[in-house]
Amino acid sequence: MRRRRPLFMMLVCLLLTALAAPVHAAGANADRGGKPGQPTRDPQPPAFTEVSVHDPSIVRHGGTYYVFGSHIEAAKSTDLMNWTRFTNGYTTPGNTLYGDLSANLAGSFAWAGENDADSLGGFAVWAPDVFWNEHFVNEDGTKGAWLIYYSASSTYIRSAIGFAASKHIEGPYTYVDTIVYSGFTRDEAYDANSRVNKKWTNTNLSALVERGVLDGPNPNWFNANGSYNNTLYPNAIDANVFYDKDGRLWMTYGSWSGGIFILELDKQTGRPIYPGEDGTTPDGRMIDRYFGTKIAGGYTKSGEGPYIVYDRETDYYYLYMSYGWLGSDGGYNIRVFRSRRPDGPYVDTMGQNAVLPGNVDHTPYGIKLMGNFLFERRIGEPGEGIGYGYVSPGHNSVYYDKETGKRFLVFHARFPGKGEIHEVRVHQLFLNKKGWPVAAPYRYAGEKLEKVNRQDLIGEYRFIKHGKAYSEAIERSGYIRLNPNNTISGDVQGSWKKTGHFDAELTIDGKTYYGVFVKQWDPVSEAWVMTFTAISDEGVAIWGSKLEDRTEAQIVQDIAADLALGDTSGVTGNLNLPTEGTRRARIAWTTSDPGVVTETGVVTRPPAGAEPVSAVLTATITYGPERAVKTFPITVLPRRPATLAAHYAFEGNLDDATESFASGTPIGDRIDSVGGTIGYAEGKIGRAAVFDGASGVRLPNGLIQGDAYSVSVWLKPEQLTMYTTTFFGARNPDNWVSLVPRGPAGGQTMVWSGSAWYDGAAGLTIPTGEWSHLAFTVDGGELVVYVNGEERFRGANFPHVFTVPDAVFALGVNWWDPPYQGLMDELRIYEGALQPYEVAALAGAGG
Repeated sequence: MRRRRPLFMMLVCLLLTALAAPVHAAGANADRGGKPGQPTRDPQPPAFTEVSVHDPSIVRHGGTYYVFGSHIEAAKSTDLMNWTRFTNGYTTPGNTLYGDLSANLAGSFAWAGENDADSLGGFAVWAPDVFWNEHFVNEDGTKGAWLIYYSASSTYIRSAIGFAASKHIEGPYTYVDTIVYSGFTRDEAYDANSRVNKKWTNTNLSALVERGVLDGPNPNWFNANGSYNNTLYPNAIDANVFYDKDGRLWMTYGSWSGGIFILELDKQTGRPIYPGEDGTTPDGRMIDRYFGTKIAGGYTKSGEGPYIVYDRETDYYYLYMSYGWLGSDGGYNIRVFRSRRPDGPYVDTMGQNAVLPGNVDHTPYGIKLMGNFLFERRIGEPGEGIGYGYVSPGHNSVYYDKETGKRFLVFHARFPGKGEIHEVRVHQLFLNKKGWPVAAPYRYAGEKLEKVNRQDLIGEYRFIKHGKAYSEAIERSGYIRLNPNNTISGDVQGSWKKTGHFDAELTIDGKTYYGVFVKQWDPVSEAWVMTFTAISDEGVAIWGSKLEDRTEAQIVQDIAADLALGDTSGVTGNLNLPTEGTRRARIAWTTSDPGVVTETGVVTRPPAGAEPVSAVLTATITYGPERAVKTFPITVLPRRPATLAAHYAFEGNLDDATESFASGTPIGDRIDSVGGTIGYAEGKIGRAAVFDGASGVRLPNGLIQGDAYSVSVWLKPEQLTMYTTTFFGARNPDNWVSLVPRGPAGGQTMVWSGSAWYDGAAGLTIPTGEWSHLAFTVDGGELVVYVNGEERFRGANFPHVFTVPDAVFALGVNWWDPPYQGLMDELRIYEGALQPYEVAALAGAGG
């Protein structure tokens, strides 16, 4: 007993010490996104409810998470996976967040945002940030309020940041003040479609000068011609408010233009403490008397959506921002820097300052946490579809849960092949051994960072390297293998090891990446899989997602079972014949008759009136020594002649000249609204319909049925607004076809579909003020787009939209976007696909 008692007492003391230790004493394990533990059974499959909130800024109140975003949208969740929208957009009066929106935010709208310049036809309220300020003094003298800092914007530089207050997080919020303006000029000036005098005296600068806060305007704000110097100074948008470790309140903001700036705020008033004098920081960065201290960007290089988070575990402030443009073709991507001070300097892994040294390529600056990517599902792999990935993920916020130690990256994302649709996404963040954040490859599904077994890491992975560049190109996954001897083989070569409970260290092509291994939910295979995420000292992120272990024979069998060409009993367009399956297995094709279909899938259709023709395609699948063969009988249908179904000539009326369909009806600014007026003027041939930008035409239901049709029309737009339709047809709001003079693919004229988010871009944008002939044909999934009789786009797999007899049709309007403004003439609808010479004849004959 005497010899056992000291051991017993030692164990008791150790236990008591462990229980008494503070939570953060878990050290390096806890500060990287959760407490480690023994491996546990996989949790249940997660469930998700999606929501669209652009530029989401996250805040937590009680047990509920909120995201507030652009265009007065917001949603809430209790688990970061299932979201519910509670706002009503730009509704006014009766706006959920702002009550009488127009009257409440009139102080900001006087400068920018409401039916003005580039926001003509609506509002432009962007990127708010909401937080609880216990020090704020309300009008009734009480302390404490939820404050929402929003942006009102009319152009890429004329914007303003204002804020409003509420005792309730869900509003309504009451306007307090407009605190930062941009885009002002030295002298009187006006933007197109605007009555706002942009002279600097029409901002809050005059009041600041009168009160002695500023001596006057900074002459460097203006170019030699008096315009706003947006090379050096910011666009006043994208505010983010945060406390530093000493309890001081700061606001960072800025978008493109002159870069990202920061101002300290007065905690009781919520207003900026303007520096009052110009100067420079010890490391040479700009301090402006009004805009504050520059912390990132400049020289009109892309960079927006700043978000700063202080992390007590590392004693760093982390600055997140997005490079690129938010559209699906804009290459939006998330970058991060860090600093010991809230006002900088912020640097990346290589010590490069976030403030650019001049008009240089800025892609080498900052850690690129995430950009366009696709974990591509290849033939033979579990699940359906093309795989899992994002397009233009960005404008993020970050939430740190002190109770669990988890960090969350919250952002919006678009998706490969789905156009401009966007949704909120939440990914866990982890800190690597060097104190830099790495993002989990898959969205948050309740996973925990916990101890992993080395044996579970060995195997084949889909592999993505995000690089540093940004473009609309998508980084597609390749394959690597983590081998038992700690080497890496496959598409890249190197070595790997697990350090600690879950730390990952991978050396690839001479560069070492530090991160973590974590098990996550793969929504494509619908399974929990091992992943890794890591970054290099050069700021490049890599991701891996483990594949199921399969033998060579099983891989060939999986590919053979999965390989399909769809319905081949009535082929009307070229076939996509895959040449590679999972793990880079080879698929080779042969054909019984290349005159019908070639070994590359090119189809030759018989002429109209001929009989269908047939052939057999044979696929040979090989992987290592294993081999399998699969055949596909192909029947190719003859071409269908195009016959005129309806002709709206607009000769002073909306009648169908063929008398096959009823006349069109003037409507308001949406497809289901009443009212509206259509006028008539000199057209391309005879008279043309005049669309005033607030009206449209409802055409008869059922104008098009089936999957073979053509549309021909002459257009003379007065202005081009993004997404505005000219010819629109829909089965329902989720399945539609739209002829768009200025579409989301780089502003190009295009045929756009929301069924599978199909972009048939013409490679140009038709001009305003002159006539252009547009036509498109659809024939069993083949889309051809013509401009002035010239073929500009040809693509396969166009969605079959008009599957019902009562599809709806309209001219100039849809359910969502600004109406068309300009002239329209000679709308012709055909059953069947016009041939190129027929389209050329329509364009050459003027109708």
